[in-house]
Amino acid sequence: MARCTAPTYGHRTASGAAACPACGSRYSSSYRSNSSYDSYPSYSSSGSSSGRQSSGGSSGRSRKPRWSRPGSSILYTDAEVRSLTPIRENVEKRSNQPDLRDIFLCHAWDDRQGAAKELHDLLESNGVRVWFSEKDVGLGVPLLRAIDKGLANSKVGIVLVTPALLRRLPNEGIADKELSALLAGDRLIPVVHGTTYEALRDVSPLLASRSGLSTAEETMKEVAAKLAELVIVEPCY
Repeated sequence: MARCTAPTYGHRTASGAAACPACGSRYSSSYRSNSSYDSYPSYSSSGSSSGRQSSGGSSGRSRKPRWSRPGSSILYTDAEVRSLTPIRENVEKRSNQPDLRDIFLCHAWDDRQGAAKELHDLLESNGVRVWFSEKDVGLGVPLLRAIDKGLANSKVGIVLVTPALLRRLPNEGIADKELSALLAGDRLIPVVHGTTYEALRDVSPLLASRSGLSTAEETMKEVAAKLAELVIVEPCY
């Protein structure tokens, strides 16, 4: 029997419910009739290098959004395409500002030498310019001032949601201030790692309302590749 994905990924929108293998039949027909993304080409999920089934629905990852690079083998769920499209639109609007970093990486202090560094290194290996406090805040530089500058000079932000972040958010520390700024517009992508959306919802319902990516079904390397494809805008000649 198909299992509902809400406890892990949440049904934060009608599209999220439509993508659920247990609840999708109640939503899919009405949603698809109004979806503007049906014009995107569909690809077989068998092309995925991971071979894992997406939590986004029984069809798995079978879509390529309009920003897919030529020859790219990266596949997305319908829900991922819908949630990431507004982020991509913001990236494209700011693509004529060459001095911007591609991504601002928000993370818990405890993860700076662990999961956050791993994600940072993977993003940079994909050609992404990342603002990362561990390398971008020099000695003697006021941290909050550096963060404000990093946020203002980055196209989008990602927040690495880990158990460490969930422990720190209720204390309203620096990570909480970063999130407040990023939540003000369509510039934030949660990357859930080692925890669930249900646990995030208990701590920050507003952040949990944003659809993002998760390492529960894909490796950190695969998540980094999707983020790179999302934020890098190829020049037109």
